[in-house]
Amino acid sequence: MKAIVVTEQAAGTAGMKLAQRPEPQAAINDVVVQIHASGFVPTELEWPSTWTDRVGLDRTPSILGHELAGVVTALGYGTTGLSVGQRVFGLTDWYRDGTLAEYVAIEARNLAPLPGDVDFTVGASLPISGLTAWQGLFQHGRLQAGQSVLAHGAAGAVGSIVTQLAREAGAYVIGTGRAADRQTAFDFGAKEFVDLDNDALEDVGGVDLVFDVIGGDIQKRSASLVRAGGTLVTIVGPAEARPADGLAVDFVVESDRAQLGEIVQRVRDGRVRTNIGNVSTLDDAVAALNPTERRKGKTIIRVRP
Repeated sequence: MKAIVVTEQAAGTAGMKLAQRPEPQAAINDVVVQIHASGFVPTELEWPSTWTDRVGLDRTPSILGHELAGVVTALGYGTTGLSVGQRVFGLTDWYRDGTLAEYVAIEARNLAPLPGDVDFTVGASLPISGLTAWQGLFQHGRLQAGQSVLAHGAAGAVGSIVTQLAREAGAYVIGTGRAADRQTAFDFGAKEFVDLDNDALEDVGGVDLVFDVIGGDIQKRSASLVRAGGTLVTIVGPAEARPADGLAVDFVVESDRAQLGEIVQRVRDGRVRTNIGNVSTLDDAVAALNPTERRKGKTIIRVRP
């Protein structure tokens, strides 16, 4: 089968190449999925799990990508809850070969049914962005109606879903980003917008929850804005600064079938819109994932027409 692989960490995205790899087989509790569309997060190339297995041994050549939407083609021994021919979407294990390929073997528990009225391209855009937003807001941030949320990168793939879910939950959302992102952030439901290049972040005042996707100086300055009892949630590693009288939580997104179901239902009924930018083919994926200019929205690789 065709797949996008990497063999050398120092090469970065320039080291990606289209190659032939053996088709995967379904182990116990696995399914094999024929992939129709795949998502990709550029920071994958910085994750140790892309290059080594759980005991630290080299596992290259590694197939990139962890988000998928497709159709189940085979069941491993003992696999329950899914059937051959079923449309699914989900998030693969970080330490296993990924989804920028024609097929993937994945634990059945990491998949959820993809309703027939949701396009594969949309399905592939949801797992990391949707689950990250859901878990950050509700599991780790304990968001309640009436609270305020500072959503960094509000026009991005994660931030746009953070904004929509927080708004639906009854929160007041202040989005951040570059000046060009202002209208997009408002379109996704932000009530205010902070241009991080030109506006004073501190003018926001106190908020109950900061959702950080940036880190560094912005994260440090944001920590001081968290009200007593509030939370700074970050996905870029341990927080360098903590709220004076609140929590700082860093987390790695986990697959969750029930949460995927909640998210895709919101897409179906119009409460959540995905933020898809460029859609490319597997043959053109290397170029698509090495953009020469900043792109808005999430790049999706359409593996099958």
